[in-house]
Amino acid sequence: MLEWVDSEDEVIQLAQPACYLLLPRLEEVPLEVLRQRESKWLEMLNSWDKWMAKKHKKIRLRCQKGIPPSLRGRAWQYLSGGKVKLERNPQKFDELDAAAGDPKWLDVIERDLHRQFPFHEMFVSRGGHGQQDLFRVLKAYTLYRPEEGYCQAQAPVAAVLLMHMPAEQAFWCLVQICEKYLPGYYSEKLEAIQLDGEILFSLLHRVSPVAHKHLSRQKIDPILYMTEWFMCAFSRTLPWSSVLRVWDMFFCEGVKIIFRVGLVLLKHTLGSSEKLKSCQGQYETMEQLRALNPKIMQEAFLVQEIIELPVTERHIEREHLLQLKKWRETRGELQCKSPPRFHGAKAISDAEPYSRKDLEPSPSIILPAGAVLSPGGRKGKPPKGGKPRDRRKGSLANGPIPEENGTPTLLDSESADLRQSKESLCSRESEDTYL
Repeated sequence: MLEWVDSEDEVIQLAQPACYLLLPRLEEVPLEVLRQRESKWLEMLNSWDKWMAKKHKKIRLRCQKGIPPSLRGRAWQYLSGGKVKLERNPQKFDELDAAAGDPKWLDVIERDLHRQFPFHEMFVSRGGHGQQDLFRVLKAYTLYRPEEGYCQAQAPVAAVLLMHMPAEQAFWCLVQICEKYLPGYYSEKLEAIQLDGEILFSLLHRVSPVAHKHLSRQKIDPILYMTEWFMCAFSRTLPWSSVLRVWDMFFCEGVKIIFRVGLVLLKHTLGSSEKLKSCQGQYETMEQLRALNPKIMQEAFLVQEIIELPVTERHIEREHLLQLKKWRETRGELQCKSPPRFHGAKAISDAEPYSRKDLEPSPSIILPAGAVLSPGGRKGKPPKGGKPRDRRKGSLANGPIPEENGTPTLLDSESADLRQSKESLCSRESEDTYL
């Protein structure tokens, strides 16, 4: 028998032979533990307002351990506030989706679609449902924030969201990332990302003086190596399992997680004289940062380093004020005024209080008009005087599409069969299918 000790002091007995210890498994959570975590997350999500108000530290701990894959999309929506945004703007995405869009952005978006995770089954085919939904989400954002338009770094971020939720939910999560977590990152002048580059470099002096001194000596500006890291939230840098764990913590704790990841990578790439032997010049240093050692990006190692790194919101905000003062002294005022940054789910929920109604899931099954569900689970006869029900239109396959976070729609029977067979992950399906 093996014992798996969960970090909440629960020991679970696992019926596994001793040779199990010798198998080279990569961060595989035992099924019993995963089911237990799913149960805990369901309990939290069903009483989210209470947990966020009184037990936020427990939410943070569970995000650090990793959100169960089956609930990750729903959890990201609740953490980011995207769920509340959607409920308070129920028809907004449909309006933006139906609008024509600005041609100057549409052409750029269209050219970028095939570059996003080209080997993932959602995005592998040109014109497939994944690329179509990605286009819809990015186009909708250009209409929602025309002053910002489209930035290429938004595409991989939106793609990761679409792997976990339908298009409408992904859109509102993208809005929250752009407005609350990383404000100003995708504006035309990229001033916010430049400012955060200086903050990162200053924090590096505390975390790894050796790496800081080397980059200073080589005159390598932070913008050269951290832009893609931060703007894409490491979605194009880390192994996939590490990306998901980083995003779990990012949605809960905010941008400090992005800073910590960057600092960990720099520290373990350039943080000792031994490591610097292969980085004698500027070119060699940049090549080292482009081809990071897989060991330091491995899920278990990276997550533990992130959790233990003593860089807090207070450190980041204090450094932000210092770097902003330097910016004004050398370059003048910022041309793009960004809204204030929110450090994670708790800050967002405190700033934008929501009611229990905002978090209520929509019914997963809605019967057609006139249908009655008998106690035995079978549909009863229509009321007297009513017309006989058309079997074709009343069947479950051609009836309402279950959608937890949106309004179920009745589809024409023939078109419904076509769409459901060809687009197994279309934006109108229930989020529970996005595992």
